[in-house]
Amino acid sequence: MWVSRHKKLRNAGVLGINERNVSYISRYNQRQNFPLVDNKLLTKKAAVAVALPVPELLGVIESPAQLKALPAMLDNQQSFVIKPARGSGGKGILVISQRSGEHFFKPSGAALTFAAIRHYVSNILSGVYSLGGKPDVAFVEALVEGDQVLGKYAHEGLPDIRIIVFQGFPVMAMLRCPTSDSDGKANLHQGAVGVGLDITRGTALKAVQKDRVVTHHPDTGVKFADLVVPNWRKLLELAGHCHDFTELGYLGCDIVLDQQRGPLILELNARPGLFIQVASGIGLRTRLQKIENLARKDWHVDERISFTLSHFSDDSESSSPESDDTPSGLRP
Repeated sequence: MWVSRHKKLRNAGVLGINERNVSYISRYNQRQNFPLVDNKLLTKKAAVAVALPVPELLGVIESPAQLKALPAMLDNQQSFVIKPARGSGGKGILVISQRSGEHFFKPSGAALTFAAIRHYVSNILSGVYSLGGKPDVAFVEALVEGDQVLGKYAHEGLPDIRIIVFQGFPVMAMLRCPTSDSDGKANLHQGAVGVGLDITRGTALKAVQKDRVVTHHPDTGVKFADLVVPNWRKLLELAGHCHDFTELGYLGCDIVLDQQRGPLILELNARPGLFIQVASGIGLRTRLQKIENLARKDWHVDERISFTLSHFSDDSESSSPESDDTPSGLRP
C-alpha cells in the first residue's frame, strides 16, 4: 500500500522532502548564501540596497546595553512589529496594533505594558527564539497596513503570499491566511489556512487547514473561491528579483500587500516547506524539471515571468497529487 501511494504521488509530480533537500536545496543553494536569508535584518538591508520594497525599519537593538534606547524608539509609534533577526516559523514576532498611553495592544486585544515589551526584547537578545538558541538581535519595523482586498481572508493578522522561486522563475504560490487557531499569525502549522494560487493568475485553486480542505475562512466566513490577489504580475516580478540579489537557486519569498505601498518583501527562506503542494493540489517536480531542461539560463526577470505565465497554468497540468482522496479543489 505504501509503495502504491508513493508511486501515485511521484507520478503526480509531488516533490518529497529528501528529494527537495538533495536535488534542489543542496544543489542550487550555495552554503555561503544562507546567512543572508537566515537573518531577517540582513535580508531587509540587502533588499533595500537593490531598491526592493520592504516594511520600514524603525530601529535595532543589538545588546542588553541598548535596551535603554527602546523607549525613544517606540515613543511616537502607535503600531509596530518586533522581530528576532534569526527567528524561524513565525516564533518571537510581537505585533502591536495600537496603544493608549503606556499600554500597548496586540491584534487580539491583549494589553502589554512597556516593561513587558522590554522583557520580550530581552528574551530575543538572549536567543529564546533564535535558531539553535544563540544570542540574537531584535529589530522594530513599521506595521504593514494590509490591503483591503486580502484583509477579509485573515483573522487578527496579516495574510502573506509565499512564492517558490527556482533559478529565478516563480513556480508555485499560496496565500497563508491567519485564523483564531493560529493566533493571528500566517503559520500553517499553528492553524492558518493555506490557499493554493494559480501561478499565472493569482486566483484560488484549493484551500487547506491542517490537512483538511475548507471552502470558507473559519473565522470570517469569506469564500476562498472568490479570491483574486491584486497586482499579481508585480508580485511575481518581486519574487524573481529575490533570486537575483540572494543568488539562491531555490527559495521561498514571503510577500505582503500594503495598502499604500503595494507588495513588500517580508522575508525569504532557503528551505521552504512543501505544504504548498497540498494547498495547490499540484506537484512541484514537473515545474522544476521544466526549468532545469531549459537550454538558455541568462533570462531577464521579465522574460522569466513571461515564461511562468505561459507555461504553468494549472489547467495544463496533471491532476491533484491526492486526487483519489481529497476534493479536486476550488475553482473561482
